[in-house]
Amino acid sequence: MQRKHPPLNAADMRDLPPLVRAYVQAAQLKQLYRQGWLRRDVPPNLAESVAEHTFGVALLALFLLPQFPHLDAQTVLSMALIHDLGEAIAGDFTPEDAIHPDDKHHREADGVRAIVRNLPNGAALLDMWERYERNDTPEAQFVRQLDRLEMALQAFVYERLLHLDLHEFYQSAAGVVEDESLRALLETLLAHRNA
Repeated sequence: MQRKHPPLNAADMRDLPPLVRAYVQAAQLKQLYRQGWLRRDVPPNLAESVAEHTFGVALLALFLLPQFPHLDAQTVLSMALIHDLGEAIAGDFTPEDAIHPDDKHHREADGVRAIVRNLPNGAALLDMWERYERNDTPEAQFVRQLDRLEMALQAFVYERLLHLDLHEFYQSAAGVVEDESLRALLETLLAHRNA
């Protein structure tokens, strides 16, 4: 797993208050590259971190929520911010890692638990992450689609900057983005890509 620098040692955080420890652990997402970009020849100095991806998903949610008044905005934004939290400890696995989905889920769940366990709202945060993972609410389904839409938008940027062919990222997004208006955004992006 490539990172900008190694994570802090658990012993270095032992005496920190729970909130500070949780923040320091979660902030490791700033150091963890999105591994898929590195594997497609995006150089480390340009490769986004998982935290940058999370910011992109949350920003898309903020931009798009007015078009989805039936969704609970706080839940959507919370899910957007927490959806990859477990990767701070588990790492960012890609399909090429050939890790079984159940194993990936357990590793990430353990990561979320380790980060939030001593927070007063830790159980609620873990429940929020689990609801996202189950993908069984309109809010979770919306955030999951934004996760892939953000990935396609980032692929578009990398293709323009680096003259790469990142078609598989658009295909991955197309397999998940089902909402009519989100699909229209993806199709507009594809039309500009192919122009």
